[in-house]
Amino acid sequence: MAGLFSIPPVSRLCGHVWRRNLTVFFKTWKVNFFPPFIEAFLYLTAIGLGIGTYVRQIDGVPYVNFIAPAILAISVMNSAFFECTYGSYVRMYYQKSFDAMIATPLSIEDVIAGELLWGATRSTMYVAIMLPVLAAFGVISLPLSLLAIPLAFFGGMLFAGIAMCFTAITPSIDTLNYPAFLFITPMMLFSGTFFPLSLLPQAFQYVAYALPLTHLVAVSRMLTLPALSWTGILNIAWMGAVTFVVCVLAINLMRRRLIV
Repeated sequence: MAGLFSIPPVSRLCGHVWRRNLTVFFKTWKVNFFPPFIEAFLYLTAIGLGIGTYVRQIDGVPYVNFIAPAILAISVMNSAFFECTYGSYVRMYYQKSFDAMIATPLSIEDVIAGELLWGATRSTMYVAIMLPVLAAFGVISLPLSLLAIPLAFFGGMLFAGIAMCFTAITPSIDTLNYPAFLFITPMMLFSGTFFPLSLLPQAFQYVAYALPLTHLVAVSRMLTLPALSWTGILNIAWMGAVTFVVCVLAINLMRRRLIV
């Protein structure tokens, strides 16, 4: 067990893996750039403006402004998680890209680290695309909200690490549906995204504070409303610690899977 949490030897060669995925991404940029743009628009109109006509304010904040940072946080989670589960699994198992890269001077650790960096980068891109849409609706505060872009990379690394852990232990691509529906979907609903955590029973609040998305939503909300608070430091510290653990665990689990 100690080996799973030992610091893996990652070199700067992992940047080649990141660049390879970035090149592939831009070859189909029309398909990749459209979803985050329309996602922000749909969330704001369907939930923010739709439900917002009945729920006027939450803690003195207009409902559409309340959910705007949650939309960004959900996008960070989804883009990193699905990229490093389904996307990485396809590259590993079906396309045999991992086998080809490991045949070069790249190590397994470099390949997985590059995948994690790419998952975080994709999250950052999505947030950068969504921010102008939210700004056009007037639901975020500029320029402080621009800090949501580096925060997206930070949060993306967290969810990329979690995703890669699932990828490392899943027996088939079909079983990735389990963490998607039993872990990601509940987080999207019960992490202070669409209603305050204070509305939950006390026991469920404790569970919610253990969820990664809760902390990302909290910091995103502080930046976009803006409503800066010292508790943001605790949120970031929690995210940083968990990110380090899951990324180390993910690389070591993937190494164990790929070495037979």
